[in-house]
Amino acid sequence: MWNTAPARLVLRHEEIHAWRVSLVGERQDYEGYWATLAPDEKARAERYHFDRDRVRFVVARGVLRMILGRYLNLEPQEVRFSYTEYGKPYLPYNLASSDITFNLTHSHDLAVLAVTRARQIGVDLEFVRPDLASESIAERFFARDEVTTLFSLPPLVRTQAFFHCWTRKEAFIKAVGEGLSYPLNQFTVAFTPEDPPALLEIRGSVTEARRWALFELAPGEGYVGALAVQRKDTTFPLQLWQWQTP
Repeated sequence: MWNTAPARLVLRHEEIHAWRVSLVGERQDYEGYWATLAPDEKARAERYHFDRDRVRFVVARGVLRMILGRYLNLEPQEVRFSYTEYGKPYLPYNLASSDITFNLTHSHDLAVLAVTRARQIGVDLEFVRPDLASESIAERFFARDEVTTLFSLPPLVRTQAFFHCWTRKEAFIKAVGEGLSYPLNQFTVAFTPEDPPALLEIRGSVTEARRWALFELAPGEGYVGALAVQRKDTTFPLQLWQWQTP
């Protein structure tokens, strides 16, 4: 259940916070979000060909700034980002003392932001499109064992399983932060209806896979989501928040 966040946010080191954002519902505040963006973000927004894509980007980045600002006790426009060589944003040195790490994803009319402290985190969200859950796409991007498992499932559950596999793999890729340079077929995840989310192997290593935890997210009807985070403790308190404009 996605709950209303308290007025005073506290993010303990062992906790993970995930935020669900309705990009359609926040559209009316577009100008306000636009005003918080940095010049490079505005330039990126202006490169979108379709208005709907530009609006989704601006709202998602604006909400990201507002939420991080609440954790950092900063105004949204005061939040600054640095970027890895693969384009993943992170808080720069002057804000790094907070230990806050985050990852943002959006698909169609929803966005999800994941926030924690002092460990890598990644989140992925996909709108379910049955036409994408094809054998050719699975064979191109999934590991061999995953393809075999996927097409051993009954057709009625295969599409949902495809997107569980896809989002869990993408969440891990985003957590690692190496972008497309990290091949999706070099690690395997659990994704069948009977199995809890988990990384099974990373480049043949079960030990390396156990250093990560995977969570399934239920962002809304027609969507599938997943979150990947480095393990530190045996328990991972996960708080689910629904963003509402103050």
